[in-house]
Amino acid sequence: MRALHIITGLGVGGAEQQLRLLLRHLPVDCDVVTLTNPGPVADGLRSDGVRVLHLGMAGNRDVGVLPRLVRVIRSGGYDLVHTHLYRACVYGRPAARVAGVRAVVATEHSLGDSQMEGRALTRGVRALYLASERLGSATVAVSPTVADRLKRWGVPAPRIEVVPNGIETDRFRFDPERRERTRRRLGLPGGAFVVGGVGRLARGKRFDVLVRALARLPEDHWLLLVGGGPEEHVLRRTAHEAGVSGRVLFTGERPAVPDGSPGPDLPSLTSAMDLFASPSTEEAFGLAAVEALAAGLPVLYGSCPAIEDLPPAASAGARRVRGGPEAYARAIAEVRAAGPAPRTAAEAARHYSITRSTARLMDVYTAAVTGPSPSPAP
Repeated sequence: MRALHIITGLGVGGAEQQLRLLLRHLPVDCDVVTLTNPGPVADGLRSDGVRVLHLGMAGNRDVGVLPRLVRVIRSGGYDLVHTHLYRACVYGRPAARVAGVRAVVATEHSLGDSQMEGRALTRGVRALYLASERLGSATVAVSPTVADRLKRWGVPAPRIEVVPNGIETDRFRFDPERRERTRRRLGLPGGAFVVGGVGRLARGKRFDVLVRALARLPEDHWLLLVGGGPEEHVLRRTAHEAGVSGRVLFTGERPAVPDGSPGPDLPSLTSAMDLFASPSTEEAFGLAAVEALAAGLPVLYGSCPAIEDLPPAASAGARRVRGGPEAYARAIAEVRAAGPAPRTAAEAARHYSITRSTARLMDVYTAAVTGPSPSPAP
């Protein structure tokens, strides 16, 4: 089977890194087209031996990308087209149909209750999404929570398949030597209690809550923020105003899988943490929280379908926190007071192994390739 993956961009983000991880494990001959931003993940894919083509899309309304996509699909002889993220879905699904590919799968990585990939869920966004969805064979939701949101949007239930995100569990296994090495490299004091946050530094992630919570905690508490994004300057200013700028470390974007970048990778950084916190209240999956559970970290979260969709016993050590800085400061203090627990992976982390995810995705691919050609819904 030959498949073409179409994605909006290949900067360091959850969907982008999940695509790279999937392609490392899928038993399929895959190429990748990025509409915009051939960033670090594109370089990583190429180092893995994947052909990556950048179409140079100028903006959301650059309709000239549509014929270019059609030509790429026709020339590649693909059995299936798989689209990722909103813009790629809106342009990729019709391009695949025009090119004559009947098996068209889309993954919805980032649908919240009020936003999708940071854009407000206006009537126009919804209408355009649903119009293109009718041209596909199946829409993959990364969690049952996202599947329910898609149904409420108007996507027919029989066309929705749940394929959770996956991780390479063993890569996040706690290593005390790696922990000490990484903490020394970061310049952390020996007795520091490190609260970690991982994700795009954007407003919806609410990392400012953790900065303000830090100001309510003793001086030996530190905050390690892993990621880049438009709110970094705001968070730095918030830390300065709160008087904690000397205890907040910004690592920038770090790869989830090895790609030769300088500096510690994500598993090394999670090993350096004592607690993971995700104050975002609107997540589609919560991949970073699952990775933290794989590292044996206690987890505080505002929203995490990956945890909430499983029995509580599968995520021992995870706790939902409702509220702002005071609530998180109180919860962090309680975890600290309880003392360290063994750094063993939670059952939830094993449940979301990448091998299980790729096996489920292959079932979706097989059904799309062998099933009837999709026809637009009335």
